[in-house]
Amino acid sequence: MTVEDLARLAVADVLEGRRWLVLTGAGVSTDSGIPDYRGPGSPVRTPMTYQEFVGTSEGRQRYWARAHVGWSRMRRAEPNATHTTLMRLQQDGRLTGLITQNVDGLHERAGHHDVIDLHGRIDRVVCLGCREITSRADLHDRLTRLNPGYESRIGEIAPDGDVVLGATDGFRVAACPACRGDLKPDVVFFGENVPKDRVRRAFELVEQADALVVLGSSLQVMSGLRFVRAAHKREIPIVIVNRGSTRADDLATLKVDAGCAETLAGLAAELPGVSQTA
Repeated sequence: MTVEDLARLAVADVLEGRRWLVLTGAGVSTDSGIPDYRGPGSPVRTPMTYQEFVGTSEGRQRYWARAHVGWSRMRRAEPNATHTTLMRLQQDGRLTGLITQNVDGLHERAGHHDVIDLHGRIDRVVCLGCREITSRADLHDRLTRLNPGYESRIGEIAPDGDVVLGATDGFRVAACPACRGDLKPDVVFFGENVPKDRVRRAFELVEQADALVVLGSSLQVMSGLRFVRAAHKREIPIVIVNRGSTRADDLATLKVDAGCAETLAGLAAELPGVSQTA
């Protein structure tokens, strides 16, 4: 029996008969071709902060130039085996809820419903003036008309739909169609707070769960770590599946240092009554 087999059996032993809350991070989406920030071998990233974005027109120009190129690729990403297995577990009544730190919307595209998108959704855009929410696809079409041929530029793909480019000072940024205000992706930037209602709903899910399963998150930021701490305080089992160490390894009932897709698929196969097809 392999180490992976033993890990799956151990997970099944901890979780069998319980309904779980799942918290997912960037390691879930890497199998869909979306890079993460902190996985093993990931280069050091310096993502734009909220303060930089709202503080200067140059910051917004640089962000939207890079994001315009990145979105043309990111929107083609498809759900992977982890997303589809989680959908199957939800259909079979195994889950009490799902919180994701990802902004790619792949859980919803896989058919998962009632997802708490903790950090927002990259496929939506919010106006910083009138707060109207609009479609990222519509903005992409507008930016394409303003900057013909720009999205064909080549650059290193970075997390969250970003692409590393050189000079971006010639890029033309689109304004809100309703009030001409500045547009921002409807996501929580570094240095920005998660909306309080979203946090409250996530804590409510922790209170309802019999166990917490963390998939593909290093839990380096407090926005996700606080839910693991709340689960630990409730003394419910905590299972963490992640390549590399996490900030909550000492709180875990069981830590599995392996990929999410294969571990979750093996776990689902060990649990009685879980359907094997979506």
